[in-house]
Formats: sequence, C-alpha cells, structure tokens
Amino acid sequence: MTTLTDAPAATAEKKARTEFNKLQKRLRREAGRAIEDYRMIEDGDRIMVCLSGGKDSYTMLEILRSLQKSAPISFELVAVNLDQKQPGFPEHILPEYLQHQGVPYHILERDTYSIVKEVVPEGKTTCGICSRLRRGTLYAFADRIGCNKVALGHHRDDILETFFLNLFFGGKLKAMPPKLLADSGTNVLIRPLAYCREADIQAFADHHQFPIIPCNLCGSQENLQRQTIKQMLQQWDRDHPGRSEIMFRALQNVAPSQLADGNLFDFQSLQAAAIPLTPAGEDSDMSPMANTRVNTWTPQ
Repeated sequence: MTTLTDAPAATAEKKARTEFNKLQKRLRREAGRAIEDYRMIEDGDRIMVCLSGGKDSYTMLEILRSLQKSAPISFELVAVNLDQKQPGFPEHILPEYLQHQGVPYHILERDTYSIVKEVVPEGKTTCGICSRLRRGTLYAFADRIGCNKVALGHHRDDILETFFLNLFFGGKLKAMPPKLLADSGTNVLIRPLAYCREADIQAFADHHQFPIIPCNLCGSQENLQRQTIKQMLQQWDRDHPGRSEIMFRALQNVAPSQLADGNLFDFQSLQAAAIPLTPAGEDSDMSPMANTRVNTWTPQ
C-alpha cells in the first residue's frame, strides 16, 4: 500500500523512467536513421565494435545490440579493446562487463604507451600519434578476424568539433564522415552515433552506470584546442538553441560551386554558354531592366 509520503517518490520514479524511455528511443531512432542514411550495416556483416571504456563506446555497443534484436537483417557484433599498457589501466573492467553482458570480445595488448613516450617530447600532446597507433592495430586485427566493418563511437558533437578544429587550425573544410573506407581498403569504418547528441549519450551512460575508464591515464596534456572548440559550441547552443543541428545539416548540404576548391568544382572551364534572352514585355515591371535608370560617363 502506497502512503502519502511515498507518493512523491513514486511519481518522481515514474517520471524518471518515462524520461529514460524517451531518451533510449531517441538514441535508437537517431542511430537507426544514420545507419539507414549511409547504409552502414548490411545483411551478413561482421562488425568489430571498438570499445575504449568511455561513455560513447559503451552506449554504441548497447544501442547496436538493441537494434540487432529488432533489425530485419542479420549481423554479428564482436567487441574489441586495445590495452595500450598505460600505467594504472584497469585491465579487469571491460572483460568483467562484457562477460556479464554475454558479449563476445577480444582484448589486444600492445605497449603503444612506451612508443609514444619515446617519440613525443615531454609536455607535448600525445593524442595524435597514440590515436594513429591504436587505429592501425585495431584495423589490422579487424582483417585478421574477418570483420568487414569497424564501428567507432564518435557522435555528432565529435564531428562538429573536428570540423572546426580543421577549419580554425588546419585550414581545411574537413570533419569525420559517418562512413569511411579505411586506407587499407579492406574494411569500412562506420559511426552509428553520428546523429546523436553528446548530452543524450552522457545521460544514457549515467542511467546505465557503465564502468567508465578515464582516457587520461597516459598523463598526456589535455587537447586544449578541442576543449576550446567544445566550449565554443556549447556556448553557441546556450545562446542560440538548435545551432548545432543547423551546423550539422550544413555538413550534409555542401555546394562545391559556392566554395573555392578547384578540385571539387571546375572553375577554370566555367564560361557563359547561353544566349541572352530579351523578355517579350520590355516595359513590364517584371522585366530585368524595368524602371532602371542608367547614368553613363565616358572619358574623352
């Protein structure tokens, strides 16, 4: 029997459950739409799900497993984590979590930490070379175990941040595509969370209480440029709600002829080819030159 004192708690619990159901449906819907828009997953795919132990990769795995149960096609998921031998890395967390979830997995062990420390001067950001070494190992392993797709946990905010990083610091109009052919040409990279907001992913991870492994174990400097961009985008969204959605749509709506890249659009061969037409009704208000006075001066 529910007492009067229990009623507010029960109401709050019901509201929280309703809000989480909405959040889960939204993430499933957005991931499903991204997968469909870019044809990320097809019947018979064997997908390597890259797990870092962060909120994004945990959420991606959970959403993909959920979609796997209801999808009209059949595909396989294999979780893979790379233990880079960073000091203090909790090796037990991911195996215990994946075993508890009944997810098949592989843990790769490669001491890239020592390589990075040897190559990168003290005080410099290690993220770049660390990421390249990690990707190379994971992509090679995907080939070894017969995975034709590699799923990465990047979300919409990651894609926008990367776009502005390249714009402000790299001089390129370049972001992270939702789907990409690896340099090796042997597997395809997919980002099923490409349409998902980081705030939604954070709320989803908080609800599930995923065993998060921090990404700063290596002791490298925080990527200050990315943090600056993140703060800028967050401020824009506070001042102008919905701006991130508009900016992301812009990445999907590119007009090469309105930019300046000669490799994307042939500006050099651009010439007028049509014969000018004189409107039938020259005196009409709709005529291009209607009610236009021309003042002309020619030097002697």
